[in-house]
Amino acid sequence: MLYRIADLVDWNRAQQTGFFASSDLAAEGFIHSSERSQILETARRYYTGRPELVLLEWDEDTLAAAGVRVEREWVEARQEHFAHIFAPVPLAAVRRHWAFGPDLADEFTLPAGL
Repeated sequence: MLYRIADLVDWNRAQQTGFFASSDLAAEGFIHSSERSQILETARRYYTGRPELVLLEWDEDTLAAAGVRVEREWVEARQEHFAHIFAPVPLAAVRRHWAFGPDLADEFTLPAGL
């Protein structure tokens, strides 16, 4: 499974269109996503102070079956490979989603059951 921390606005738009897309797809040509072990550091670096978030869980096999290219690319700033999604994500690939935001101390924790 792959994970995406997303703005609630983008998630709501996906509910209407049937596909998840975000500004990074238009700007960079891919949607950033993470492995489970990368979620909290990504949240800390890029989403602190943003309460209107959702965490999406994507099934990589469903993405492949839909013809959506996924590549793990080296990110120098993090010294890790990250999965990049090179097309809008069909809702059929979204297995689960959770409200996701920082607590009162501006810290993130993984949702129960993840």
